[in-house]
Amino acid sequence: MTAVMSPGGVRALLTNGRVVQVRAMQPADLADVLALHHRLSEQDRYLRFFGTSTAVFAHISGRITRAPDSKHAALGAYLDGTLIGVAHYEVLDDPTMAEVALVVDGSVQARGLGTLLLEHLASFGRRHGVTRFVADVLAENRRMIQVFLDAGMAYRMTVDGPERHVEISLDEDEKFAAAVDERDRVADVASLAALLRPASVVVVGAGRRPGGIGHAVLRNLLDGGFAGTLTAVNPHADEIAGISCRHSVAELPGPPELAVICVPAAGVPDAVEECGRRGIRAVVVISAGLSGTELSARVLDSVRRYGMRLVGPNCVGVVNTDPAVRMDATFIRGAIPAGNVGVVSQSGGVGIALVELLGGLGLGLSTLVSTGDKYDVSGNDMLLWWRHDPNTAAAVLYLESFGNPRKFSRLARGLARTRPVIAVRSAESDIAQAAAASHTAAAATPAVTRDALFEQAGVIAVDSVSEVTDLLAALSWQPLPAGNRVAVLSNAGGSGVLAADACVHSGLVLPALTETTRESLARILPAQASLANPIDTTAGVDAATFGSCLEILLAAEDIDAVLVAGVPTAIADPITAVARIARTSAKPVLAVRPGQLASVTGLDDGGTPATASYADPAPAAAALGRIARYAAWRREPAGELAKPADIRLTEARRLVREFLAAARAGGWLDPAAAMRLLALFGIPAVRTIEARSPDRAAAALRELGGPVAVKAIAAGVLHKARAGGVVLGIPDEAGVRNAYAEFAQRFGTALQGVLLQPMAEPGRELIVGVDADDVFGPLVLFGLGGTDTDLIADRAARLTPLSDVDAERMVHGLRSSAALFGPAGLPTGGLVDVLERVSALADAFPELAELDLNPIVVRPGSCQVLDARVRLVPREPTDPYLRRLRT
Repeated sequence: MTAVMSPGGVRALLTNGRVVQVRAMQPADLADVLALHHRLSEQDRYLRFFGTSTAVFAHISGRITRAPDSKHAALGAYLDGTLIGVAHYEVLDDPTMAEVALVVDGSVQARGLGTLLLEHLASFGRRHGVTRFVADVLAENRRMIQVFLDAGMAYRMTVDGPERHVEISLDEDEKFAAAVDERDRVADVASLAALLRPASVVVVGAGRRPGGIGHAVLRNLLDGGFAGTLTAVNPHADEIAGISCRHSVAELPGPPELAVICVPAAGVPDAVEECGRRGIRAVVVISAGLSGTELSARVLDSVRRYGMRLVGPNCVGVVNTDPAVRMDATFIRGAIPAGNVGVVSQSGGVGIALVELLGGLGLGLSTLVSTGDKYDVSGNDMLLWWRHDPNTAAAVLYLESFGNPRKFSRLARGLARTRPVIAVRSAESDIAQAAAASHTAAAATPAVTRDALFEQAGVIAVDSVSEVTDLLAALSWQPLPAGNRVAVLSNAGGSGVLAADACVHSGLVLPALTETTRESLARILPAQASLANPIDTTAGVDAATFGSCLEILLAAEDIDAVLVAGVPTAIADPITAVARIARTSAKPVLAVRPGQLASVTGLDDGGTPATASYADPAPAAAALGRIARYAAWRREPAGELAKPADIRLTEARRLVREFLAAARAGGWLDPAAAMRLLALFGIPAVRTIEARSPDRAAAALRELGGPVAVKAIAAGVLHKARAGGVVLGIPDEAGVRNAYAEFAQRFGTALQGVLLQPMAEPGRELIVGVDADDVFGPLVLFGLGGTDTDLIADRAARLTPLSDVDAERMVHGLRSSAALFGPAGLPTGGLVDVLERVSALADAFPELAELDLNPIVVRPGSCQVLDARVRLVPREPTDPYLRRLRT
């Protein structure tokens, strides 16, 4: 029987997949901390305390478990109710520096616990102003030194003498993120082994007769040839379908690795509790009806206490077609086709549809996880699993909500660098969002933010399940294109024109053929053939000639892919020549056969499919366009996160802290404070003087020189120009006083003063903004500014943190970018710098709820913010790199 964990804290994974609970140490934990120290071997005591005496244990344990304060923090990790490790720090005279120490039970050393505790303690320290850890370690304490070195954080360490002095920076950078993600992958894959590679499975609630879900799951495991040991639990049966059946989980002869629970909702909490007591490490809860009831809390309590992984509830189940596993723990009808496509779906219906469509196409699955209400295992877990899974060549996701979008972005980006990741968009409209929430008890994410997440991560987003198979057919049988230049080859003019239009609509380019290519085609085609792009061979050519045309186009250096549209005639079916050529082509070739029964199918030459054949040119072109953009994303460098060196972070923190101390509920910074915040982050803004009286306004004019712009500061007025609170081009003091008087009359007692700015030189007006989502974090927006902002919705969006590549993509991602920033257009360096600094500002301050820089005026030699609005709210920072489970 497995012991239970203490309540509270967060769950996290060791490298062997075991689940531990990490929580703050309290005075009540003194006995646990003492017991941990007394379990240390003599060697471990010597390495930790530079001696073997136990006399210091009471003093050290008391210090560790004293109530947390600004000078001290301690975290402990529990495994099955036993404290197995502690990490704590004491702040030194310099409040940004703390001395750190760790103790790990010898029985769990080399399981990643020290590194895990160090990560969590560093995260806590960052939130409380600590920027560096220091420690003195015996030179022979190689394991502790390795914990510091492997953390991924920048460090300095002495190399002489019997001790090593280590100083660790708590800054989070790309190296730290990569190290955390790799540790996360190792631990997560180990923890998922019981779910996806179990040596034994029990079906709890397996019915004796067909027609029930439990019986269907058991039958699928049997019919699929599950490679491990299979048992069932039913209080009224001793054997079902030839499988030994026990009356309860407690009666099982040994703890299976995985339990699939198919009992009515009311019985699920007790079933999960029994599984935990029996030592079962993973459960799949097929049953629905738990979310929104007290039943869900009881299930989660058992999962947490016993350190289990959970799929569901309200799900279809899990599949692994690996020949060494052969597990179909679902109630999907029919055999699951084996293949190399991994699927994770929050909707069981979408998962079932994908299985059927892939099977019909001759493709199959490597793994399927139906997450359902997603209490624990999520899409992020599967992204980690697939990262080094040799059986998965492409991943398909249907997610109705995101628990940790920043982690998703990092993991999806890493996976998409080596294999395609396809996501089916969900909840595009308000009605669909409401349906998604009621279907899986999860709110769908806003479309703009979600699409920005997908685009940054290299995820190929589609709007329907059928578009998934359109893409997978092309990706499975053809190489990625080297560019977006496409030739359209057809034996029917109308089909070629339709295909060409579809290509242009999908963002592909149809270049004019070179003279060499045209001459090569002319030598084998009839005189009436069209040698423009699209190429019309005429209907009279035979298949061999048509195939020769395709080979000529594939040999052209300025063509990256060929879309072939052919219709059979009494003379020949030109498409019959395509499969042989496409099979060995280094460039993608897709076929269109108007009138074929299936919307997409494999095109073969008597063997396995060589390429995809579509019934209509539109889906073929759409698939090719998406694949070309994905290939371009893979070719581009990942970029580096910009860290401007001239940011005055301490002063900015003081500004934000003082504002929120005065306005506890948050609110809009006054314009002068907003401009000050920009200046502290090096964001170029026009000089601004605040004046609270007509006399001070006149003095500001003398200081600035004329002409000036005068802008009202009035309570409740955010859009000054729209409210009549802006007067431009005032040349003298009289004009300034008149403007002040006009504002006083217009706004009455709401008027608090005015802002004066020198008139800016004309330029292109743009906007940069930030909208901070509670789940996704800050979203940076860039687009046309000034009055164009409301008239023309031409914007690009990215989630922070922005790399230099992200910022460049945003600047060149508008519909109007080619006209604005083309060869004869405006320079982009200043805008890229502003976007990077705005990203740094948003990341530094989770309190930043909204930011509007509108307009930013861009000229040939400068880039300058003319107006800024900033809203701050009290908000606790979150750590996107902190390793922890959802539940």
